[in-house]
Amino acid sequence: MGNIATTVEEQLEILRVRGMIFDEEEAKVKELLLDIGYYRLGFYWKPFEVDLMHNFKSGTKFSDVIKLHYLDVDLRNLLSRFINRIEINFRSNIIYTCSNTYKSNPIWYTDTLLMKSNFTDNIDKFYNDKFKKNNKAIKRHHGKYTDAYAPAWKAIEFFTFGIVFNIYRNIKNRNIKLKICRDFGMESIGRFENLMNSVVLIRNSCAHGDRLFDFNTPQGLSKIPVISFNHNNRNSLDSCIKVISFFLGHISENRKNELDAELKKIFNSHKSNPVIKDVIIRSINFCY
Repeated sequence: MGNIATTVEEQLEILRVRGMIFDEEEAKVKELLLDIGYYRLGFYWKPFEVDLMHNFKSGTKFSDVIKLHYLDVDLRNLLSRFINRIEINFRSNIIYTCSNTYKSNPIWYTDTLLMKSNFTDNIDKFYNDKFKKNNKAIKRHHGKYTDAYAPAWKAIEFFTFGIVFNIYRNIKNRNIKLKICRDFGMESIGRFENLMNSVVLIRNSCAHGDRLFDFNTPQGLSKIPVISFNHNNRNSLDSCIKVISFFLGHISENRKNELDAELKKIFNSHKSNPVIKDVIIRSINFCY
């Protein structure tokens, strides 16, 4: 295709020539191409390609590509829901712990004595006029008060997960960081930051609609005794899911069990399809 736009009919012909088997009615195939998009679906038929010319291995079915796409959608929706629980708890823990440690300083997150310059030097990049305008509570605060920043319990509620995690990493008080780290079942701040970073990465992938089935962390996950990574793979989606489940268990054992059960249900629903099952085992690194 290159940089030349193509019609749905042309896309169908390209896929046929490359060896795609259309086991759906043509009208349904066109509907799916228009609904999901040829470019996005390309990420999901990539595992079925056999060469640099994008030809498909024998027997590649369009329905399997669609099933892989919806496996990703199901995982994205599920993980988003449970990561949100971790994000809220982590955010609240930081706000509560720091704000009660520094009672006389409601904007402690801006204080260069308490926070590393990596954070304070860049705070105006996200705490700016746009931030004030887009968040009603912050807008009301600055309409009523003349201070440069809202108190931590107001402002941090509207920061992204990534910014909240960055706050944690740049807190100077090691005892505060260790207390929060221990609340999530860990004793090493460095290892905690490594694992929590993977949760942030997965959250961002989910939020931006990125594919998950072949997700790999850029940095290997830290080893801790209570997590057993399949095949010692510390970069895969399954490894990140184990971290999410571990953290969730320190917030709510019921939610952890719910996540584990729903994940198994999703993966087991594809167990009878050898093509998708192979992707789940090989790319996601899940073990049945």
